[in-house]
Amino acid sequence: MSSTRLSPATPARPRARARGRRPRINSAYLFIAPSVVLIGVFIAEPIVQSAWMSLHDWTVGESHHTFVGLDNYTALYHDHRFWNALRVTVVYTAAVTVGQVLLGLAIASRLRRTTWYTSLLRTAFFFPFIASLVVSGIVWKFLLDPQVGLVDAWLSKVGVSAPDWLQSTSLALPTVIAVGIWKNVGFTMIVLLASMQQIPPDLYEAAALDGAGPWQRFRHVTLPALRPALLFTTLIATVTGLQLFDLVFAMTGGGPIFHTESVVMYLYQKGFVEFQMGYASAVAWVLFVVILAISSLQLRLSRYRDAD
Repeated sequence: MSSTRLSPATPARPRARARGRRPRINSAYLFIAPSVVLIGVFIAEPIVQSAWMSLHDWTVGESHHTFVGLDNYTALYHDHRFWNALRVTVVYTAAVTVGQVLLGLAIASRLRRTTWYTSLLRTAFFFPFIASLVVSGIVWKFLLDPQVGLVDAWLSKVGVSAPDWLQSTSLALPTVIAVGIWKNVGFTMIVLLASMQQIPPDLYEAAALDGAGPWQRFRHVTLPALRPALLFTTLIATVTGLQLFDLVFAMTGGGPIFHTESVVMYLYQKGFVEFQMGYASAVAWVLFVVILAISSLQLRLSRYRDAD
């Protein structure tokens, strides 16, 4: 009797539940939505816009922008000033990366033991890294000034005639490179030092029992253990060096006679001084391809998958 009453109502329950059920939204989408919007507005859209502008004769202030295809890239290929800026950027990046990593590795090895004076020296070496590039450039510009600079004053006291560091065509770029190494070596030192302190002491004890000297322990124990950290610092130094702008802008302004002008500074000149945004966008895309190619080559040569 009871089963006869319930049987017609049984299939109607799922339909009633389906009509009353509201669509559920995964809460994870709500958490990532602000980041997706910010990335889309401030990163993806400018990238697409710059690619579109590089294909046009896009000058600020003009209402019509003529489509020119790859003409901006063709003009860039024949632009001697761009090739000079690229050469300066590559030389700066190679010198600063090698100097920064080697010097940072040497300092980290010497300051590995934690004492009060090694802590003080670590702070002294790391301090320039937290300072602004523009501030560092302005400070060094005054220090190297031939009229009021402390460096030239100290050299003159010991009888050395100091050159004009930032106005000499042969000394301006090496001077900027030296300041770049001084500015960033603290970051490399801290990363390598943290990685060194994770190496188990047992490995050094085993190597010592096998008769390995200090150099052999460094070569066969320390360097292999530092491989991921060395790859990380080298990659960061390379990408940062290829985007050189602040330091040169503050110290030399690209001079003398374009001997320190970087690619980003040339981009700034074309885009925000001469307002040729189409040509400046083409420069930006070429620089992006150069950074991508060099970074990929570094990862491949260093066997990133094995190091990771």
